[in-house]
Amino acid sequence: MNSPEIDIYRELKKHFGFSQFKGLQEQVIKSILSKKNTFVIMPTGGGKSLCYQLPALIQEGTAIVVSPLIALMKNQVDAIRSLSSEYGIAHVLNSSLTKAETAQVKKDITSGVTKLLYVAPESLIKEDNVAFLKTVPLSFVAIDEAHCISEWGHDFRPEYRNLKHIIRQLGDIPVIGLTATATPKVQEDILKNLDMADAATFKASFNRPNLFYEVRTKTQNIEADIIRFIRQHKGKSGIIYCLSRKKVEAIAQVLQVNGISAVPYHAGLDAKTRAKHQDMFLMEDVDVVVATIAFGMGIDKPDVRFVIHHDIPKSLESYYQETGRAGRDGGEGYCLAYYSYKDVEKLEKFMSGKPVAEQEIGFALLQEVVAYAETSISRRKFLLHYFGEEFDSETGEGADMDDNVRNPKTKVEAQDQVVTLLKVVRDTKFLYKSKEIIFTLIGKVNAVIKAHRTDTQPFFGSGANFDERYWMALIRQVLVEGYLSKDIETYGVLKTTQKGRDFIENPVSFMMSEDHEYNEAEDTAIVTASKATATADEALMAMLRDLRKKVAKRLGVPPFVVFQDPSLEDMALKYPITLEELGTGIHGVGEGKAKKYGKDFVDLIRKYVDDNDITRPDDLVVKSTGANSANKLYIIQNIDRKLSLDDIARAKGLTMDSLLKEMEQIVYSGTKLNIKYWIDDMLDDEQQEEIQEYFMESESDRIDVALKEFEGDYDVDELRLMRIKFISEVAN
Repeated sequence: MNSPEIDIYRELKKHFGFSQFKGLQEQVIKSILSKKNTFVIMPTGGGKSLCYQLPALIQEGTAIVVSPLIALMKNQVDAIRSLSSEYGIAHVLNSSLTKAETAQVKKDITSGVTKLLYVAPESLIKEDNVAFLKTVPLSFVAIDEAHCISEWGHDFRPEYRNLKHIIRQLGDIPVIGLTATATPKVQEDILKNLDMADAATFKASFNRPNLFYEVRTKTQNIEADIIRFIRQHKGKSGIIYCLSRKKVEAIAQVLQVNGISAVPYHAGLDAKTRAKHQDMFLMEDVDVVVATIAFGMGIDKPDVRFVIHHDIPKSLESYYQETGRAGRDGGEGYCLAYYSYKDVEKLEKFMSGKPVAEQEIGFALLQEVVAYAETSISRRKFLLHYFGEEFDSETGEGADMDDNVRNPKTKVEAQDQVVTLLKVVRDTKFLYKSKEIIFTLIGKVNAVIKAHRTDTQPFFGSGANFDERYWMALIRQVLVEGYLSKDIETYGVLKTTQKGRDFIENPVSFMMSEDHEYNEAEDTAIVTASKATATADEALMAMLRDLRKKVAKRLGVPPFVVFQDPSLEDMALKYPITLEELGTGIHGVGEGKAKKYGKDFVDLIRKYVDDNDITRPDDLVVKSTGANSANKLYIIQNIDRKLSLDDIARAKGLTMDSLLKEMEQIVYSGTKLNIKYWIDDMLDDEQQEEIQEYFMESESDRIDVALKEFEGDYDVDELRLMRIKFISEVAN
């Protein structure tokens, strides 16, 4: 018999069509198969669900998956059903089912058909459900979104607290806790509350190198800024988060009026409308969903290209979760947040009515968000440090993917100030959070400082020649560099680390970046980032996308359930013309999926290959563009990705005039450049038509002649760009 390793690889290929595991998946699956309690900390998009889905499909009995979101359960059940010929392989058990449906679910479980049973914690607590589950063989219990157990999590749910008592009643079965956001504090909380201190813990890296992070000042004309941003990402899927339902409705309306296909999504809409809007987004009938943060979106859409936070969220966990919905397929993901301190004050007001303990937690979490927004060090480094992970901002993957790294702030030497700060933390005997440490440094008294008589100490006021903002920024940077740490038990209290104690003895240079000054009136420049991959055959890709949409509509499932984008891209590179080639050679497609959905796709590719007389590659062949310089290739690829021409010119150190010259050479040598996305922002349809007609009827394509003809209506660059578009469309 084959060794278990070969078995799980075979099962992975058979059920999911992948030939290898991602990250920690293999170790986690082995831990679950050996019946161990297991705790998995894996960021959104890291392949968390496969960790319990595969063991459930290959083990005896039914696995119970506890999940807080009905929408997410429905998505996952649909996805599992699409992998199998057995409809009953996965079920949801919740209060929305009719009596007959509930009976069918129980019948499928009893007869051994059901491998995965998704339940909300409220349903699992019901006595008759517990009584039924005690009578059937169970493989394990998986608790998804386990951070809901912790008051320090961003999504605390009291009903999650009862889970350990229910699980005990079900017998001696292993428990798997999974979460996509867990700071060291939350991890400790989860293990305690699930009573699984012995669990094998697996923590994946929280770094998502394909995501670009940017924070902009929230100005009066934020709507205009958002519309401009979306137009630059035309045709791409995105989510905009707002804090209130009223704001969701308002932004959705503004977008619709401005010709952007968008729908609102919040808990105030009736269930039918919510489901309809979610499906429209999944089915690619609309580009943008505007949603409240309070409502868990539970959307498993791999090709969300941007996530915009109209309002800053209440915690970095929420922010990480929500931005993590972008670029799950590994392609481009742009995370843009708007920040103004007024929003923070509003959130603080909301909290003032809550119990003191809850307020304290809320304030501590909010301060981290403020620190993230105001910091001028690498945002990626800051975020990862928050989740207990080190990141090298010079060499780490994705190191240049944030606004602070691309536009660095000035740095100043702060060696002496770091020594002063570390000594004050040490000499106040680790009693204080940041606020009191700063007050001690600048010589300001409050009740806490008076009670500990810190104001009588010789070091009181030892940092008075710098202001509060300066010390706040320094504390953040010193924390991230590991000279200070925040105590887990009394969260927020600062302590010196061994590294910090060494620094006091042997100080070294410490270059400090100045914090951002967020001025509500200023307007910020738009930066665009794109790491999308170029496709081998755009024409085929478009046909495959259309076909996928049709097949998905016919079957009533989201397009990505049929095939994900990376699979279509692989088809457009390799041209599979048989089901066997599709099921064995294409990323993310297994035999089952090829049999279920593949026929229409291979038929289309076969016809396309014949019609266009294409030589199919034995291995990957990237078609030559005919342009031989590296600059030309760079320009072609990034125009394909719809990157801003300003950014392309800047990246290659070209002036706009030189870039246009390069582009003219490319189109004149017979290669197409689709710059419509760029021109649409400059000229409306009528203006484009007028210039297009001029070139169509003119005997010369000389720009000086055109300038005379239009008598100053258009400038040189506009006419040159339109000429490039015209040659590209008409001649090539």
